[in-house]
Amino acid sequence: MRIRPFVLSLSMLVTVSLAADAPAVQATRDIQATRDIKVISSAGARAMADACIAWAEQNKVIVAMAILDWGGNLIESHAMEGVAANGIDTALLKAKSALRWRRATSETNRIVRSGENLAPTFMNDFPQPGALPVMVNGQIVGAMGVSSGDGEKCAQAAIDAVFKKPAPSSARP
Repeated sequence: MRIRPFVLSLSMLVTVSLAADAPAVQATRDIQATRDIKVISSAGARAMADACIAWAEQNKVIVAMAILDWGGNLIESHAMEGVAANGIDTALLKAKSALRWRRATSETNRIVRSGENLAPTFMNDFPQPGALPVMVNGQIVGAMGVSSGDGEKCAQAAIDAVFKKPAPSSARP
């Protein structure tokens, strides 16, 4: 007869446990288990590189560039003739920093120099100007780093050329 109180206690414990889990079960039903994300395609990355090269040639600068997807994977890199030996490495480090901090590396550089946030320096980032995150509809889809003094201008020209569609012109009668 000692088993009966044990079974009664166990059944009460299970009942209370299930009642407590009811909100959790409902919350699980309400969550969105996946989300749709945009990624930079290989063709998009190549078009960004071409647009940056065109900007660099027009502005008579020599650049190297690295384009990452949202996960930090290198999709495209390019170095113009005459670029410094560490050009692509520098561009890659800048792109990784822009992706991690989700801001222009010039802004991260300012924050580090002012002492506002020194984390990028001990997290092995490269907070030097020259890289931008790539945003599409408010979502980070990657980053572009460019090794030159005007790297962010080159990256912005590339982002604008590939991701910012000009407004359709209205035809007038």
